[in-house]
Parts: sequence; structure tokens; C-alpha cells
Amino acid sequence: MQVLFCLLMFVFGAGLGSFLCCQVRRLRRHEKHQKSLGPRSVCLHCGKKLRWYENIPLISWCLQKGKCRHCGKKIGLAEILAELSAAVALATLATRVNVHTATPLEWGIFAATVIFTLILLFLAIYDGLYGELPTVFLTISIICAIIIAALKVWASFSNLHPPYSQFSWSLILEPLGSALLLGGLYLVLYLVSRGRWVGDGDWLLATAIGLALGRPFAALVALFAANFAACLISAPSAIKRHSHQIYFGPFLVLGYLLGAFFMN
Repeated sequence: MQVLFCLLMFVFGAGLGSFLCCQVRRLRRHEKHQKSLGPRSVCLHCGKKLRWYENIPLISWCLQKGKCRHCGKKIGLAEILAELSAAVALATLATRVNVHTATPLEWGIFAATVIFTLILLFLAIYDGLYGELPTVFLTISIICAIIIAALKVWASFSNLHPPYSQFSWSLILEPLGSALLLGGLYLVLYLVSRGRWVGDGDWLLATAIGLALGRPFAALVALFAANFAACLISAPSAIKRHSHQIYFGPFLVLGYLLGAFFMN
């Protein structure tokens, strides 16, 4: 049953990854041109409407070798990376909940974490493609992070026994410290560089991630992973184009996934 649940979450995640990437492009097109891509998915190069068998997450991209069947232009890596990332993320989250013994509270934490992860993936795709983090979705991510932190505190508190003498303020201070550590560092970088090193939305995204992780050590892992990946992948191209700014959104989300999966 557990394996089937993980498999279903993988398939579900792949479909949602495709949906998120499509909605990012729709939102951007609407913001810039007040236009819509229409109710059905189309090729961004030739405008041809895609058939259902051309729009199967992961499978269609691989069978078509990353190209449009009609014009032969490359579809790009954003779609396949979004589908694969969402699929792996949700499947991995599914391994963290026991379908046989999970309590309603644990299912609530799982559902809130899935929603939070999908919002982060949306932000990562948007920032990776356009170098911006929409304020509305940053706000939603912070609200979700607060809910996750509150549910985790509630779960920890409910595991104690009357008269709750084992209660420690660390249950509350740890997520706050994690948010301050991660978000505060990126806020300092933003203020010191006056926006040249990181964008004005990065510190808000980092705050949400730190709060959701709930542990300073997990936040440090996310911080190290995000900066290491950014230096390895984006720094060379930034130096080549003589730019000081790196779009940290995708790397912060990667750091969150690693911190959540391996340190929580």
C-alpha cells in the first residue's frame, strides 16, 4: 500500500509539474501582454495546439526528444525539469507518512507540506524563467509556512503527557530561529548589495522556507545546498555576462527540498 501511494504521488506530481509550468507561462503572458495562451496547451514556437498524447508528463517529452512534433523546435528544459522535480518531490514526501498508522494531524501536515512544495516549485519556475518572484505567491508561501510550523508544534505538544511538564519553548523558538537565520541572511545580502546580489523577494522566500523547515540545522543545510548549487551552476554564466545578480529562487527551493527530505 505504501509503495502504491508513493507511485500515485509520483504520477500526480508529474502532472502537477506540467500544470505549474504551463500556468507560469500563462501568468507571465497575461501580465506582460494581457493575453492568454488559451484553454489548451500549445507550442510556444508555432502555436499549434497539442494533442493529448503530446502532453503526457515526462513520457511525451522523452518520446519526442524534447522537440515539437509540428515545427521541430526544442521545447526547452523548463517543462521536463518541472515535471520531474514535482514528481520526485511528492513521491519523496509520500515516503514520510505511513498510510497505515498516520493520524489526522499527520495527514494535515502532509497536505500542507505538499501545497507548500507546489507553491515553491511555481516560484522556482517563475524565477528561473523570468528572474522575478510574484509577491502574491510569496505571501501565500509564508502563510503556508506558518500553518506548517503551527501544525508541527501542535503535533509535538500533543505527544506530551499531562501535566505537559516536558513542554519546551524550543518547540516555538526553533522554527522562528530557522526563519530568522535563513531569511535574515538573505535580507542582509539584499540590503548590503542594494539588490545587486539577490532580489528583493529572495529573503521573503528564504523566510518561508526556514519557517517550514522548523529547525536551524535544516535551515543551514538548505543554505549550504542553495549557495553551493548557485555557485556551481549559475555563477560561471553570471561572471561571463558581467552580472552580479543570481536568481536564487530555484536554488533556495532545491535547498528546501534537501533540508526537508534528509534533515527533518
